[in-house]
Amino acid sequence: MSERTLPHTTADFLSSRSHALLQLPITAGLDGFVDTILHVVATRESTDGYVRQTSMEAFGKRIVEAVKLSTNFEMVPQMVKLGGNGPILATALRAYGVPVTYVGLLGVPHIHSVFADIAERAEIISLAEPGYTDALEFEDGTLMFGRHTSLREVNWENLLLHLPLEQLIALFQKSALIALLNWTMLIGLTRIFEELLNKVMPRLRGPRWMFFDLGDPAKRTPEDLAYALGLISRFQQNADVILGMNLSEAKQIGRVVGLGECEESAEAVGEYAASIRYKLGLHTVFIHPVAFSVAADANGIAMVPSVLVENPKVVTGAGGYCSAGFCIGRVLGAPLDISLQLGVCTSSYYVRTAKNPTVEDMVNFLRSL
Repeated sequence: MSERTLPHTTADFLSSRSHALLQLPITAGLDGFVDTILHVVATRESTDGYVRQTSMEAFGKRIVEAVKLSTNFEMVPQMVKLGGNGPILATALRAYGVPVTYVGLLGVPHIHSVFADIAERAEIISLAEPGYTDALEFEDGTLMFGRHTSLREVNWENLLLHLPLEQLIALFQKSALIALLNWTMLIGLTRIFEELLNKVMPRLRGPRWMFFDLGDPAKRTPEDLAYALGLISRFQQNADVILGMNLSEAKQIGRVVGLGECEESAEAVGEYAASIRYKLGLHTVFIHPVAFSVAADANGIAMVPSVLVENPKVVTGAGGYCSAGFCIGRVLGAPLDISLQLGVCTSSYYVRTAKNPTVEDMVNFLRSL
């Protein structure tokens, strides 16, 4: 399908199938963050006026120049928003009309105010307080500084305390897609994978999707990553597994499964996705660099270019929105190219508007391309 006609074909597909989303409940988890989006001041002009530091490279140079000296940086808050792979995915899916159950770190005994919207629209099971992240946004990237003490509460025992085993099995049984995200930050998620494989997955009946996004595994050991990937492969016995990642994460995963380095062309990344899929024995592998997204399944490889946003309102979380759109396509039975088009356009819409697209929003946006 040509790039020219794919957005319009995707709009027709989504419009004709959107009613089915109401019958495709999704369960997602298990993280949760409060993100403060910050700009770094390059020069202060007045009480209210300043010039923003737009370059991560220039910011890094200032840090290097301060070695053995000292310096200070002024941060200007732009917004406080929900964060975490899971809440971002769940929020985007809920905006499409999907029934969502979210299990994660949204606050106890009260849900944190940044999660108020999703708490009104979705069923919430909160395990503990959220983590907190300060995100320094530049035009060429984002630096995220986290306070993560509460993440230790994501463990098998605490999960069962809030969601006893039979209820957990019933929740998974009714779900068309189960998304388990942010393994890198959630140290207890490996054990949760093990327990799910032993006690939950064998008791499920019927088809379903599972979506995994490990997060950036750079701070975990290659041995830990290899073990987690082995567990994810085992989920394929009871579900159709999607493994999603950005290009940096794909390269790290590729090294662990024995692949060489990956060039950054669309064709090379597509072949890399297919190789990771083959190595792990998964249904679908999805990689979303900035300029394009690719995916591979048993039917082959597809690539869709990103939709350029010249003046983004927000960039933090763009990958999560891309994953949400892609998952919408998969659960609706779309081929890879339509699923990818939904992914890149869900991300683009969010980046340019800072809003969650509804089905109507997305159909109109696709037809405008």
